[in-house]
Amino acid sequence: MTTKTMDEYALETQAIRCGHRRTHEQEHSIPIFATSSYVFSSAEEASLKFTGKQPGNIYSRFTNPTVDAFQQRLAALEKGERCLAFASGMAAIQAVGMGLLEAGDHVVCSRSVFGNTLLLFQNFFGKFGVQTDFVDLTDMDAWESAIKPNTRFLFVETPSNPLITLVDIKALSDIAHRHDSLLIVDNVFCTPALQTPLTLGADLVVHSATKYLDGQGRCVGGAVVGSNELIEQYIYPFLRTGGASMSPFNAWTFLSGLETLSLRMQAHSDSALKLAQWLNKQPNVEKVNYPGLADHPQHQLATQQQSHFGGVISFEIKGDKDNAWALIDSTRLLSITANLGDVKSTITHPATTTHGRLSAEARTAAGIKDNLVRISVGLENLEDIKNDLQSGLEYTL
Repeated sequence: MTTKTMDEYALETQAIRCGHRRTHEQEHSIPIFATSSYVFSSAEEASLKFTGKQPGNIYSRFTNPTVDAFQQRLAALEKGERCLAFASGMAAIQAVGMGLLEAGDHVVCSRSVFGNTLLLFQNFFGKFGVQTDFVDLTDMDAWESAIKPNTRFLFVETPSNPLITLVDIKALSDIAHRHDSLLIVDNVFCTPALQTPLTLGADLVVHSATKYLDGQGRCVGGAVVGSNELIEQYIYPFLRTGGASMSPFNAWTFLSGLETLSLRMQAHSDSALKLAQWLNKQPNVEKVNYPGLADHPQHQLATQQQSHFGGVISFEIKGDKDNAWALIDSTRLLSITANLGDVKSTITHPATTTHGRLSAEARTAAGIKDNLVRISVGLENLEDIKNDLQSGLEYTL
């Protein structure tokens, strides 16, 4: 009988089975190792483990069996060699910057990123002598023109938040590598269930595990996935020293989330496509941003690099901020919260929440208008979601 290795199984199987090393108790569910430290059999063993000459657990800031199980599982799903887990998605991005960058380096970043990501590069890495130039996500000429001899990496979200715009990952990775730069992709909207950027040429993938990897809005966490060489040389030393660690409880929660990731992402995508098609027909809606729509300018690209179109929609309602707020306030089923990736549908006004700390000029450059509304489509009955929006759409006419 031939025994398969875990990397030979399908994603759905890996998401359930990968990373669990049963203890002597023979548990069926992965346990939570709620311990800060570990005991060594001798002073010599402690020395060998602390110096890295012998593998094993040292201290839960950077070694914990529950966190390690999550890391192994997500690395397998993303087709990467290694994953490191962090306290939040922003902590993961910070670790990438702190690990890879030094004073005098340069970064090229899409304008179409989460507001805090933009501020991290602009306001904080900038304080330490790192320059960041922001370009239009889809303008390949702009990406290439912005690269300098000291450009360390290119950073993108695809699909982007909140306009659900895509970039050709393979084409952008070719540009980056041609200039000896790295490509880093935030894969939070698709997750590895719909898209695996590393197989398309990306060097590192970052996640806010808070979103779809959890799937039920319970915990905050983040992750970085890539080659063992990049992780070991640049990212792991910062985690070990900086301490933005994922807690064992949160890792255990995310492990449970990964078990249903594939099913949820398909269901989110199916409902989002139908809702986008419905919104596209509403007289009070000016524009719907969703790559699953046949008339979306990047529909073909989405079919090439994603298996489904994702669960997030944004749309522009006729009018201004007051009209957008009136629609949001009219809902009774949808949750008014800036989080996404939940089984519960959420609705928010990006210009005053997720991107509210940006200047008006920065929001305009990113295409975020005052009449823009974002919906993360949950797993409720689709007709109930439509009905919840219908009254608000009619009211704001």
